[in-house]
Amino acid sequence: MADETPPVDEMHYEQLAQDALRGVIRSALERAALPEGIPGAHHFYITFKTRAPGVSVPPDVMAKYPDEMTVVLQHQYWDLKVEQDRFSVMLKFGGMPKVLSMPYTAVTRFYDPSVQFLLQFEMPAVVEEIADEPEAVAETPPPATGDDGPKVVSLDQFRKK
Repeated sequence: MADETPPVDEMHYEQLAQDALRGVIRSALERAALPEGIPGAHHFYITFKTRAPGVSVPPDVMAKYPDEMTVVLQHQYWDLKVEQDRFSVMLKFGGMPKVLSMPYTAVTRFYDPSVQFLLQFEMPAVVEEIADEPEAVAETPPPATGDDGPKVVSLDQFRKK
């Protein structure tokens, strides 16, 4: 009986799917960057790793959120710049404007509670690992929702079992 080795995914479909889903974030942010802003009741909770490669966060914000933080884009955000592989936005922390910039690969979660849309991503490589650090939230967390729950898009459903 010959040993069967599992096939090697030389196409890297898992990474291709992650990249495509991050494109959804880019498209949503592109709409938010238009002069009209975010349409309707839509708003975004974006969670990202503060120490992921390519992330730029002011030192005082980094000190407060050394591992991960969630920002809310709804009514008070400025200078949203959307690029092919990253975005930047100005938010106020304690009344002071601060610019945050990050690649889409640093984003671990994108949530639009107005329509219960949620994307979750595998953790990106981090420059420095901080153990047992609680999740930091720059704004209030998403409100509790009805029994429907968020629509989670998970790559597990596409994996070969």
